[in-house]
Amino acid sequence: MAVIRKRLIFWLIKAYIKKSGKTILLSFLVGLLLFGGIIFSSRYFSEFNIAFAQKQTIGLVGAYTQENLPPEVVTKLSSGLTKLDEDGSIKPSLAESWETRDNGKTYAFKLKKGMFFNNGKELTSDTITYDFADVTVEKPDKYTVIFKLKDAYSPFLVTVSRPVFDKGYTGIGEYKIDKVDLNGSFVQSLTLASVKNRQDTIRYEFYPSEEALKMAFLLGEVDEVKGINSNSYRQASFTSFPNTTLKEEANYTRLVTLFYNTTDPVLSDKKIRIALSYAIPDTFPGGQRSYLPYSPKSTFYNPDVEQRKLDYNRSKLLMLPSEDASASAQTTAPKELTIKTLSKYRATADTIAAGWKNIGIETKIEEVDSIPDTYQVYLGDFSLPRDPDQYSLWHSDQRNNITRYKNLRIDKLLEDGRKTVNPEERKQLYADFQKYLLEDAPASFLYFPTEYTVVRK
Repeated sequence: MAVIRKRLIFWLIKAYIKKSGKTILLSFLVGLLLFGGIIFSSRYFSEFNIAFAQKQTIGLVGAYTQENLPPEVVTKLSSGLTKLDEDGSIKPSLAESWETRDNGKTYAFKLKKGMFFNNGKELTSDTITYDFADVTVEKPDKYTVIFKLKDAYSPFLVTVSRPVFDKGYTGIGEYKIDKVDLNGSFVQSLTLASVKNRQDTIRYEFYPSEEALKMAFLLGEVDEVKGINSNSYRQASFTSFPNTTLKEEANYTRLVTLFYNTTDPVLSDKKIRIALSYAIPDTFPGGQRSYLPYSPKSTFYNPDVEQRKLDYNRSKLLMLPSEDASASAQTTAPKELTIKTLSKYRATADTIAAGWKNIGIETKIEEVDSIPDTYQVYLGDFSLPRDPDQYSLWHSDQRNNITRYKNLRIDKLLEDGRKTVNPEERKQLYADFQKYLLEDAPASFLYFPTEYTVVRK
């Protein structure tokens, strides 16, 4: 019986194969082809995505540590409670709204809901960890954070535009840090990866000087160069390089300025300082001319202030002795002045010296590496604050007031400016500040330097 059953099963299988063999073979071949197609297409599309992924290598000048990365990088990693428009106006960012209380001593922020750090942690009041001196922080609920200041301070809304991080540089931005290469304690290179597509990367390479950065571009180490002050390398313009684009724009965060030592026996006379301002050219090849210490794009820029354009005749008249014989102080026109200048502004110093020669003043030029302790005239630059407050530069009791300038009216305007919350009232205070500062001329503001970005196509 067992033998008969085995034969029966064999005959049934044989009959099934004879009847459906072609269908079985065709199904097997189709399945094999589909499996191979899936393997091939997955590899193809993977290579396709890699080929079309955005990969940039950007070169910058500067020495940075992991705790002090440049704004170019940090702003890609996260955002602050607020953000600034180009005109200086303040907008919501991670905070959907805020309320100012106690005449500028208390700031209450409502956080946006559904915001997450790149490690998956939700943005809540507990994750806001700004470390401010003399500030008490309260967190009444999950999405509210309140800062109580010791004194009124209207620039505080700009202060909290600083990006927020969870641990290290884990932020809420479009990118996260993928790799860091160090040279000692300094960052040599840094790679950012897109949160949405890890194949999209930006690699930053840092160089000690502009010349080193330009050479790196020529050698192909970087695809893009940012923040250089000239568009050429050893007499060869980048515009002549094939497959290269060049973009230029004024750097409105830095202002090249001629500072006068207001305690100098000659330059203590504001008529002399004003006369010197009228003998300065109206254009500079190094950047966009400015007569005020604010960007022309700023909402606080005062266009109604008289701009002292080149006028040799007026300059000479100002340096003449007063006709009032009883005047206690007679203007004494200098025969010679000394400009101490940063080496990168030597050409600018030569241009100014040529202008002053037309009003009878010989100029001696000395190059320095930093702000000198003693000087008559110093040619350098300063970073414009993101807030219109320039208290540290011009208030009489500040160490950064390198001109030793003292004016009680200016002091009062600066003090009121950082305590006034109403935007329109602040705008009027800083409009007056610009007017009276230029009337005293403790400095001649020159230009916003032109910076170039070079990109290899």
